Amino acid sequence: MNVMKNKKDTLEKLKNFFDQSFEEETDFILLPEMFNCPYDNTYFREYSENEKNGETLKLLSELSAKYKTYIIGGSVPENDCGKIYNTSFVFDRNGKIIAKHRKIHLFDINIPEIRFMESDVLSPGNNITIFDTEFGKFGVIICYDIRFPELSRIMALEGVKGIFVPAAFNTVTGPAHWDILFRSRAIDNQIFMFGASPARDENFSYNAYGHSLIVNPWGKIIAEFDKKEQFGFFDINLDEINFYREKMPYYNHRRTDIYNIKRTI
Repeated sequence: MNVMKNKKDTLEKLKNFFDQSFEEETDFILLPEMFNCPYDNTYFREYSENEKNGETLKLLSELSAKYKTYIIGGSVPENDCGKIYNTSFVFDRNGKIIAKHRKIHLFDINIPEIRFMESDVLSPGNNITIFDTEFGKFGVIICYDIRFPELSRIMALEGVKGIFVPAAFNTVTGPAHWDILFRSRAIDNQIFMFGASPARDENFSYNAYGHSLIVNPWGKIIAEFDKKEQFGFFDINLDEINFYREKMPYYNHRRTDIYNIKRTI
């Protein structure tokens, strides 16, 4: 999605996407990171919402119930008693919030090409997020979280079949690492990885890379957009997980006598 500076315009755009483009029997919709807010520290507090009365969350609840689909609501700036979090809310087919993930690893970088300090405004989350569906378990992480492989591995060991990643890589980190990280996490854990980015708008101070994608458990990119605004639907086959795990039985070969990840969810 192109993020608009006026939140109401962005939400109207999202509603129109659903009303005009939604395909029947779609099971999951994934939205981008900070999809209702320019990705800039100066906007996060102004655009933030409380879980109980946020207009963005109200719309996502209504859309998931109307179209009977799970919605992984990208992420929005969440205000909880004055603290601002980068939070992804997950809605079931009846419009109920069944999970929320607060970005654990804040994007604090200072390299010649770009400087961004999320911690100047945002607080980190402290919980690993997994939710149940009729298809099995799925996980949610946000953008910079993907660079910490322990997080995805813990989710995989807990049985997730895929991880949804609302993200906003930029035009420096995106070309260098976007595909590699999604393919690596898929290969490492033999699961599906789903990434959704805002479309690129060079009028903003932060230029998103775009290139929303789906990667299968073999590490193959099976769907990918470019930098422009697009709304698409794709089929996946969850049986591929067991197919590739039988061919390459990583999990049977793990040397837990030498190393192990303690799971604390």
